[in-house]
Amino acid sequence: MREIHYNTIVDAVERLCMGSNYFLGDDVIQSVRQALEREESPTGREILQEILENARIAREDEVPLCQDCGYTVVFVDIGQDVHIVGGDFNEAIAEGTRRGYTKGYLRKSVVAHPYSSRVNTKDNTPPVIHVRIVPGDKLRITLAPKGGGSENMSALGMLKPADGREGVIKFVVETVRKAGANPCPPIIVGVGIGGTAEQAMLLAKRSLLREVGRPSDDPEDASLEADILTRVNKLGIGPQGLGGRTTALAVHVLSQPCHIASLPVAVNIQCHSARHKEIVL
Repeated sequence: MREIHYNTIVDAVERLCMGSNYFLGDDVIQSVRQALEREESPTGREILQEILENARIAREDEVPLCQDCGYTVVFVDIGQDVHIVGGDFNEAIAEGTRRGYTKGYLRKSVVAHPYSSRVNTKDNTPPVIHVRIVPGDKLRITLAPKGGGSENMSALGMLKPADGREGVIKFVVETVRKAGANPCPPIIVGVGIGGTAEQAMLLAKRSLLREVGRPSDDPEDASLEADILTRVNKLGIGPQGLGGRTTALAVHVLSQPCHIASLPVAVNIQCHSARHKEIVL
């Protein structure tokens, strides 16, 4: 049994909080550059250029990409041969979040008592933690800060099985249409299909961790991604909602089996600051 100390996890999460907020991934930057080559709207082109310039400044000066530094969402794959020592695992991630958001001068955006006093917790805790037990003796931590503007555009549809593929496309495209400029397009559209209601929502969010624009390994899901992307970009919402071809940079689909009576479809929209960083311990 391999041991990983509490402090090692705290330090890793602290670095991930700052790194994910400062450094936009090369896949996102490349995707925006490709969109710039296709975009015909002068305003849209200007916005895409500003997104690239903003990413450059954030990277070079090590400042946040966006004023909304996000709710700390953490995906953990923990090997079944790993033993955490020196403290509580969940508290290690929370402490790393406290330190990262404080040392990195990142905006704290979490409030307690969400339907009443809405008091800021002042350290961006508690984080949301999703854990999977996997074979091996490694610990993979992926941290994905999620801004409120895009998260608020999430949607879940419990479709009829007879709605089928076209029903899925209509639901996703209509969700993006309703979102309009609110999630700061160009966006990445995460789609979760199957499982149960809560699993579909998690699939949609997890799909956003994939390299932007890399098609699904499942040919049927990859075909669905391409068709939805075409329909979404025909909406004409464009960069920042000011019109143009580039409403979405990509559509990512994750699917899994579901009950014979169900067809859950979830949408989780990610703004162009598609921030996530990963470490393997």
